Amino acid sequence: PAEPTMVLRLKFLNDTERLARVRPGDTVGALKRAYFPGQEQQVRLIYQGQLLRDDSQSLGALHLSHHSVLHCHISPHSPAPAPAGPRASGDPVHAALNVGSLMLPLFVLLLAVLWYFQLQYRHVFTATATTFLAGLTLLFSFMAFTMYRR
Repeated sequence: PAEPTMVLRLKFLNDTERLARVRPGDTVGALKRAYFPGQEQQVRLIYQGQLLRDDSQSLGALHLSHHSVLHCHISPHSPAPAPAGPRASGDPVHAALNVGSLMLPLFVLLLAVLWYFQLQYRHVFTATATTFLAGLTLLFSFMAFTMYRR
């Protein structure tokens, strides 16, 4: 007997939807190949808040039902393939220390120290230096609020 088909709703970030006719025995990879040809590596499918990472997993194993919603995210460029083997995580020290996440606190600390010195050693700071420090603080505050407003 033929395996029954079911319809899945593929929902995109811009709230558009596309219907996909699949069988429970189809894999996540087969779904990507059928509905996103040439973009398989760029497509991320999410079901009930979980990213479907394993392309060999069958749709039936995910307990999808008729008209289940799969959220789709298509990245503009293909991610680099993850290295295989025990060294896949790379150097644990570099993995744990993300310098980018330390930049905001570092700049805040630097500005706080500069303002402390400006208040404690006012005679060392000229009017130009104080104006520059105030302008730098305003610029940094504006940039921080626009970047982290989301």
